[in-house]
Amino acid sequence: MVATNATPGIYDAALLRRQNLMGKSGPAALVKNFRVFSIAMFACIGGLLYGYNQGVFSGVLTMPSFQAHMGDYDSNRPQDQSRKGWLTSILELGAWFGTMLSGFMAEAASRKYGILIATGVFILGVVIQSTAISAGHNAILGGRFITGMGVGSLSMIVPMYNAEVAPPEVRGSLIALQQLAICFGIMVSFWIDYGTNYIGGTGAGQSEAAWLTPICLQLFPAVVLFAGILFMPFSPRWLVHHNREAEARKVLATLRGLPQDHELVELEFLEIKAQSLFEKRTVAEHWPHLRELTAWNTFKLQFVAIGSLFRTKAMFRRVVVATVTMFFQQWTGINAILYYAPTIFSSLGLTSNTVSLLATGVVGIVMFLATIPSVLYIDKLGRKPVLTIGAVGMAVCHIIIAVIIAKNDGRWQTHKGAGWAAVAMVWLFVFHFGYSWGPCAWIIVAEIWPLSNRPYGIALGASSNWMNNFIVGQVTPDMISGISYGTYLVFGILTFMGAGFVWFFVPETKRLTLEEMDVIFGSEGTAQADFERMEEINKEIGLETILRGAGTGGDGRLTPEEKREEITEKEAHLE
Repeated sequence: MVATNATPGIYDAALLRRQNLMGKSGPAALVKNFRVFSIAMFACIGGLLYGYNQGVFSGVLTMPSFQAHMGDYDSNRPQDQSRKGWLTSILELGAWFGTMLSGFMAEAASRKYGILIATGVFILGVVIQSTAISAGHNAILGGRFITGMGVGSLSMIVPMYNAEVAPPEVRGSLIALQQLAICFGIMVSFWIDYGTNYIGGTGAGQSEAAWLTPICLQLFPAVVLFAGILFMPFSPRWLVHHNREAEARKVLATLRGLPQDHELVELEFLEIKAQSLFEKRTVAEHWPHLRELTAWNTFKLQFVAIGSLFRTKAMFRRVVVATVTMFFQQWTGINAILYYAPTIFSSLGLTSNTVSLLATGVVGIVMFLATIPSVLYIDKLGRKPVLTIGAVGMAVCHIIIAVIIAKNDGRWQTHKGAGWAAVAMVWLFVFHFGYSWGPCAWIIVAEIWPLSNRPYGIALGASSNWMNNFIVGQVTPDMISGISYGTYLVFGILTFMGAGFVWFFVPETKRLTLEEMDVIFGSEGTAQADFERMEEINKEIGLETILRGAGTGGDGRLTPEEKREEITEKEAHLE
């Protein structure tokens, strides 16, 4: 919701009235909204699949049976490092492609069926990978690309779905579940790799089931999601946007566990309707040839709208913040660690593949635990200090690892303590990423846009994330084999640059309204115009009338008693 001190109006009144009706946020609110919490948890299986795919292949690459089966993809031969990079990073190329199509798919087919389609694509990719036992490495390459298309779409549609079914008091927590599900998937994949590595022994006689099992296991949660999503509700927002208002009201009442004529249901329904009308009128004003809601126009709108982000200096600055932040997020080297952790640990002197897989499992645990405090406290601490401190911490870890390798490379057997010190630095690096650039980069990308440009701006930021993810996955094997400790120097220098970029170029965005975003990005009036259009729509559909009978002033402003309650609640939140 949007509100300013200069324009109190309907937004202030709607926000406070809904807060009074729905109660406070926190764990108790999740229990109160258990139906929605359960739906969001189930949808986050998509996040688990995303995280599992990010982590599982790192262990598979080092398994002797996989190396023997793939032949010219043997990870121990320097001439094959580029091919190994393709084998890993082609997932991200597919995810980039899937991300670009996910907005259209979610709008044309619905969020519900968008998840269904993306999960079906994911399952197809896994099935193709499982045929690699007879079809060879081309099946792995093709299967991972198709699987990537699925996880790329899921990474966009699942948070969108959760945000649209959630009541406002738990929306942030339910969206954050996606990040925790991703980290949980990474953690689980590392430990499954560690366990299946023992199938048939850990040497030359290792069974091919050792690497096929972790690949095939992801079919189980995918099939559960594919079947279960059929019984999930449609997004009320999608239903309203496609003129199915009676069905939307019914679904919304069911999600809230309230009768359809309840004031809270009516209030939220009208706010959803207002948002839908706002988007339709914005499209009609900016792109009148696309105003008709057809599948083809929806597809074209994604690209036309992204192009509009480059037309003004102020909007282009937002583009730079979003895309460069995602550039630096990937060039911290986090996915180099996730994709090649066992290989990296082996290069640091952990000669046993079993021990390197064990050290990799710790990476998953550290990253999962480090994400939790950021989800809880980021709105209190702010984005800039957390991102800056996290970047400096990661960069220092990279530099220390580079120094350790430069002094001890080739002498790990007699300097095992140095090897374990480097491993500890990798764990500390993952900790710094978990609380900072993991969640915070996505928060920045989501909140810097005016209301009318937000979906397309987020899509552009996500595109930068996946493309740089692909490049990092592609070049990391060549860097490790070619420049050794220089790999960590490169990541360290770039991460220091990321800290500087955030500190000097990215504005602090916590607790800012859209109008205040306009001021700091130098585009005064953009969000104000959006706000005025939304205010006009709210009056038109009768939201102001509801609020007049609910204890607010006749013009939609807060009464003195309500304003004091709002201030008290904000002060309690800040404490």
